[in-house]
Amino acid sequence: MSDLNADATPAAGANPVTRRGIAGWMFFDWAAQPFFTVVTTFIFGPYFVSRMAPDPATGQAAWGYAIAAGGLVIAVLSPILGSISDQTGPRKPWIGMFAVLQIVSLALLWFAAPGSSLFWVLVCYTCASIAAEFSTVFNDSMLPRLVSRENIGRVSNTAWGLGYMGGMIVLIFVVLALAGSPETGVTILGIEPLFGLDPALGEDARVTGPISAIWYLVFILPMFFFTPDAKRGRQLGEAVRSGLSDLKDTLREARERVGIVRFLIARMIYQDGVGALLALGGGFAAAMFDWSITEIGIYGIILNVVAIFGSMAGGSVDHRIGSKKVVLISVACLLVATLGIVSTGPGFTLFGLLEFGEADSGGLFGTAAEKAYIVFGLLIGLVFGPVQASSRSYLARSVSEDEAGRYFGIYALSGRATSFLAPFSVATVTALTGSPRIGMATLIVFFVVGYAILQATPYPAHTPEE
Repeated sequence: MSDLNADATPAAGANPVTRRGIAGWMFFDWAAQPFFTVVTTFIFGPYFVSRMAPDPATGQAAWGYAIAAGGLVIAVLSPILGSISDQTGPRKPWIGMFAVLQIVSLALLWFAAPGSSLFWVLVCYTCASIAAEFSTVFNDSMLPRLVSRENIGRVSNTAWGLGYMGGMIVLIFVVLALAGSPETGVTILGIEPLFGLDPALGEDARVTGPISAIWYLVFILPMFFFTPDAKRGRQLGEAVRSGLSDLKDTLREARERVGIVRFLIARMIYQDGVGALLALGGGFAAAMFDWSITEIGIYGIILNVVAIFGSMAGGSVDHRIGSKKVVLISVACLLVATLGIVSTGPGFTLFGLLEFGEADSGGLFGTAAEKAYIVFGLLIGLVFGPVQASSRSYLARSVSEDEAGRYFGIYALSGRATSFLAPFSVATVTALTGSPRIGMATLIVFFVVGYAILQATPYPAHTPEE
């Protein structure tokens, strides 16, 4: 990690940050990602949609509304908390507070048995989602203080790649050792699920909540132990008053920083599509092809392997051509991939222009349509990391250390201000039409509009490499 050391001081007069300090910061993504991988996308989310809900359309709609509710809370509070954190100084106390909420909420997902109240399960998931996003705001706002501007893109993408690796390790463990076949009751390794888990009761999916909680608790510790935090600032009461005042000033000031404003608007739109695709794509595939937890888990492993390489490569590409170009390429790829997955169904792809029939070769992903779906999924996996990591580095290069908290709060707002809109659109169109495919197709609009706005956005003043 020689290129990631902050030998070039992040800010004038600041102390250089050691490799161990930077590695500790990067481990936050490693700790946080399993929640998104095994709970939101590939295991618990599909379980909720396909097995807890009375039917897939109802499940997708309910899951989408839960994501929308969490997004609304995050959108309202993120810029406020970010601005206040600039005044209080240290970010770790905030991260620790929300870590407690996230860990408790994830642990409670164990009780999401078939026949349980959908409402309370969604409340627990939404609380975990809110806590995860708020923690990310404070972690991201530390980045400009830790590394030089020229290394921000590389560090950000590498951290994202580590996150995908952590998520993949947990996902592999679940698929190989915990996820039993509904027919045989054994895992893909031919063994009984560990810990005596009963697949018939959904325990192999429900356990992903507690596992993600334990993983997060253990691997968030390097950041607390080794990564330097900001110096203590104002007391909380004074910080709240000053932070709210600064937030108002920042919002007024932002109007004069055209490049940042347009970037945030573009991100608000395309990130809405990214988030909904991440949260709903696994359940969509599981319902369409009747995939078991084993199949959706292996699909997730494949995507995560590709995502790791995509994120690592994205760091080098970001360093060479700049964050904006990386994001534009990624959004274009997500648009193509979304068109691909909504055009694919049992026996066909490309909206029926290419028909395969119903022939099944047996085994995992036995039909040609399933294989076509996986190809489009690989394109999603390839750019999921870069589109988010290079967005983070784009803003980190554009703001100073002292204003990072409030701008990353606004950044979170831009990612969440309409984050309820994409899942709400998917959920509503699905409910009205009874077609999950038509519901998912609404995401295409978010990628097209986001790309168009970002393409016309001028580069910020502090991005000389671009």
